[in-house]
Amino acid sequence: MAGLSTLILLLCAAKDVMPSSSHWKPTWPSYRVPVILPQSTLNLDKPQFDAEARLEVVSPCGPACHKSSPLPTYEEVKHYLSYETLYANGSLTETEVGIYILSNSADGSQGKSRTKRQIYGYDSRFSIFGKDFLLNYPFSTSVKLSTGCTGTLVAEKHVLTAAHCIHDGKSYVKGAQKLRVGFLKPKHKDGSKGTNITNSAMPEKMKFQWIRVKRTHVPKGWIKGNANDIGMDYDYALLELKKPHKRKFMKIGVSPPARHLPGGRIHFSGYDNDRPGNLVYRFCDVKDETYDLLYQQCDAQPGASGSGVYVRMWKRQNHKWERKIIGIFSGHQWVDMNGTPQDFNVAVRITPLKYAQICYWIKGNYLDCREG
Repeated sequence: MAGLSTLILLLCAAKDVMPSSSHWKPTWPSYRVPVILPQSTLNLDKPQFDAEARLEVVSPCGPACHKSSPLPTYEEVKHYLSYETLYANGSLTETEVGIYILSNSADGSQGKSRTKRQIYGYDSRFSIFGKDFLLNYPFSTSVKLSTGCTGTLVAEKHVLTAAHCIHDGKSYVKGAQKLRVGFLKPKHKDGSKGTNITNSAMPEKMKFQWIRVKRTHVPKGWIKGNANDIGMDYDYALLELKKPHKRKFMKIGVSPPARHLPGGRIHFSGYDNDRPGNLVYRFCDVKDETYDLLYQQCDAQPGASGSGVYVRMWKRQNHKWERKIIGIFSGHQWVDMNGTPQDFNVAVRITPLKYAQICYWIKGNYLDCREG
């Protein structure tokens, strides 16, 4: 019972302060997150890099399946949040973590056949054209991985993406050792840097400029044999680039309950493979949620996996509107809804524990990761 009580405290270690019903602005909650710190690191054998990159993940386990699953034990959570780090030279390490609660205040919310169909009725995606949009925030935070997925800039040298873009659950994918991240830039035929004046109504052609990845973090909860068969809960990874990208990035945040999202909607942009070379933006309502996942029907195609799911809310402390990444687009699910099959696209929520882990990967200092 003591272990279960500790786990419930960990899962609900956020103090959720929401605006009053009379306050018209959707406001970012104030969270106090747990602390996750490395305890020990072991060197592992170099991976084989023999898996095929998958641009989508499919799971038959829907909201009811997730909600009926037993809570993991404290030791299991620690194991799932331990992680592997892959370096550019092919070396691999495994780091075990400890989880600590520095505040006792808690108030959180608990939260079949393979198909490539991820368009719901009328295709509501918008291709983003022209450097005036593509090179400006928030669209400029979306980047393309050399394995075919999408990622989002979340710090000066860091990209958040889906774990399945790097690791298939059993092995690292081909190309993961020499992983690169692509940034859209204007394509100038004459080699010039271009000007701010456009003489043509046609959108300016763009190209990708690539930066190598220095190291990659993947949680052990994603690697099969460590987590249960539900699968998608830990489908996220963080990439560290070899040099700063010099663009404005989008901070991560703890995912509020769906009922507190502005209009109940989420947004994300990705490089869907049915529109090669185009950045595709979409938004839609959240249909259901569990503690770890958001279920929605945003139109998407393979290639959009790894996109950062974000919302824009009022930051009371700074007196301004702010966008934050609250999840990572993972893939597609057929869900049995009262005996009727229904399909959803799924995003992995950034919970207080995942925020603490990802933030520590970025900052390297838990003191900078106390407020979600």
